[in-house]
Amino acid sequence: MSAKIRIRQADHHAYQTLLAAGTDPLLARLCAARNVKTAAELGDKLTQLLPYGDLKNITAATERLTLAIARQERILIVADYDADGATACAVAMIGLARMGAQVDFLVPNRFEHGYGLTPQLAEMAAERQAQFIMTVDNGIASVAGVAHAQALGLDVLITDHHLPGDTLPNCIIVNPNQPGCGFAAKSLAGVGVVFYVLMALRAHLRQQQHFHARLPEPNLAELLDLVALGTVADVVSLDHNNRILVAQGIKRMRAGLMRPGIRALFDIAKRDWRKAQPFDLGFAIGPRINAAGRLDDMSLGIACLLAADDASAQALAAQLDALNRERRQIEHSMLDEALAGLDNINANQFSVVAYRDDWHQGVVGIVASRLRERFHRPVIVFAPADNGEIRGSGRSIAALHLRDALDLVSKREPDLILKFGGHAMAAGLSIAEAKLPRFQAAFEAVVAEWLNSDDLNQCYITDGVLDTEQLCLNQAQQLAAQVWGQGFTPPSFTDEFTVVWQKPVGTQHLKAGLCKNGHIVEALFFRCTDTLPPTIRTVYRPVANEWRNQIELQLYIDYWEAGDVQPAS
Repeated sequence: MSAKIRIRQADHHAYQTLLAAGTDPLLARLCAARNVKTAAELGDKLTQLLPYGDLKNITAATERLTLAIARQERILIVADYDADGATACAVAMIGLARMGAQVDFLVPNRFEHGYGLTPQLAEMAAERQAQFIMTVDNGIASVAGVAHAQALGLDVLITDHHLPGDTLPNCIIVNPNQPGCGFAAKSLAGVGVVFYVLMALRAHLRQQQHFHARLPEPNLAELLDLVALGTVADVVSLDHNNRILVAQGIKRMRAGLMRPGIRALFDIAKRDWRKAQPFDLGFAIGPRINAAGRLDDMSLGIACLLAADDASAQALAAQLDALNRERRQIEHSMLDEALAGLDNINANQFSVVAYRDDWHQGVVGIVASRLRERFHRPVIVFAPADNGEIRGSGRSIAALHLRDALDLVSKREPDLILKFGGHAMAAGLSIAEAKLPRFQAAFEAVVAEWLNSDDLNQCYITDGVLDTEQLCLNQAQQLAAQVWGQGFTPPSFTDEFTVVWQKPVGTQHLKAGLCKNGHIVEALFFRCTDTLPPTIRTVYRPVANEWRNQIELQLYIDYWEAGDVQPAS
């Protein structure tokens, strides 16, 4: 079945406003279709960031951290085991240390401890003689863990960005998504929340004349490379506030002003940090950090980000790269096995649930993403845990809020899901292995109620037709200079082309010359072994492709189908 191709509609008033401010016409059109109303929203100055004072409990948090520094309490950062958690941990470690704090970190092992600040982790913190726990990128659901930590005599500050449940932990919480928080940018990543806490803390300490010659006031901009990496890797929506953080971090990377660990990861991934893009962070650097948490221990990823010199950073980056290669092998094997067991999916099935008792817990999320791409349905993939439990990771499509769906399943059958959490597009959960058939039926029932068959057809939202004169290298370079990502989707266009020539590239890809109005452009079709018809309708992205010191325009084809117009004879 052919995919649907739809065109974003630009707000005409916003488009005219952007044009009047001198914005490039194509960029004005693209941004007006992405809810940008004024030219100011295209700015990336740090002075344009929303004020930290809008965050609920930010004053209480800074006062408690100030007290911890004054008393020289042993602060323990409890981090999540993904790239957002790792970067948030590194930002907290570096920032607090530069303000005079005694600080260390503890990150749970995915396979031994599970997610978040659990009672077990509170015990471990007490054994390490911590006096004050600060969570990063987790904690909003850690009601029992916080209570146990407090019973052990430890104060707790939660910094998180995940959606809260019905009950909140009884402690100071900084989270833009908690009830009653007036901070407008709800899409801050965990690392962004920590950065804001540090900005507020520095201002508070400055007022108290805390800084002096032996303890100079830190330049928090030096942490923006970490903030940008965590924000992109966590796939949060790039609203204006997040675009500022990412743009500033990428500018520092391109100038060589980054942590040795990030530079080493660029090098080992064979990416040029001088031309750093959000794509590099999301698809090359982030996965190597995440590999530590998926297969081993995220302490390795955090150590790489904290490395003080190039030599140690390169050694740690090499270990992360090896783990990432291993992760890819496991992923491919699991995906092949999952596809072999899903041959009988039919049009009346609205969800996919997959499980094998030999699958790897750390890779289920990636496999769920691949299956979602393949079947365009909400997917949950499970792997075995302990004590007869299995843990699942889910990925959804735009038409279904996954966490809300799991919440409804839990309300309908209270004994079915042991715990769950997440967002609209991604979520995690645990159930008893014996209850998998019940869960599969209950989840399918909810999804089938909320979706219709039309939602299951792949739909490409594009920016329409690109004029022939805009189909050029200069325009592609201008587009590449912007920060695009989740919620601020990279531009894609749709048009019909005549196929002038075509040839295979390796065994999986295809390269072709496409002609529009006499203008021929080279195009790359990934994972395509078909022979193209004389004319095709495409969804494509213009790219400034660099090869052997030459830069040329190339089109990356996301989708194609046979065209309606036949070429002239």
